[in-house]
Amino acid sequence: MTPPRIRPPFTADERTQLLGWLDMQRAIVHWKCEGLSEADAHRSVLPDSPLMTMAGIVSHLRWTEQTWFEVLFLGRPADGPQFAERRGDGPEDADMMVEDVPLAQLLEEYARQCAVSDKIIASHSLDEVGKHPDFDSAAASLRWMLLHMVEETARHAGHMDSIRELLDGEKGYY
Repeated sequence: MTPPRIRPPFTADERTQLLGWLDMQRAIVHWKCEGLSEADAHRSVLPDSPLMTMAGIVSHLRWTEQTWFEVLFLGRPADGPQFAERRGDGPEDADMMVEDVPLAQLLEEYARQCAVSDKIIASHSLDEVGKHPDFDSAAASLRWMLLHMVEETARHAGHMDSIRELLDGEKGYY
């Protein structure tokens, strides 16, 4: 089931607004995938960006949530395909290489990761900074990380809008 696409209240506190905008962008990601065939979810429509598929973007966003909130903010180990190139055991953009993974599975994994991120966010101050010693970006505050995730998710939701239109003509704002 696709989460509702609801803008945050105009006069809510900062945390409510930040999470509201992030949740809306996350919901748009799910919405853009509604009714998409498995073949289309994995079909590349951009010749110079073969990994930029609907499925690839969902996977990327899942791992990006994990990177920012679990790894950089909490300081957990840098595990996951997004670190394959850094570790020297895989290619760049490995987090988008999901040819054999069903879209429904990717969306479920993304939803679960977002729930983990939400629990982390709820239990920390927006002024608290990340803890991972191996990444300069861990010095960012949780507020900065939330703003970045709104930007990252919205940018990829825009990519998904264009890809979806190229795939089957479906389009829409939100």
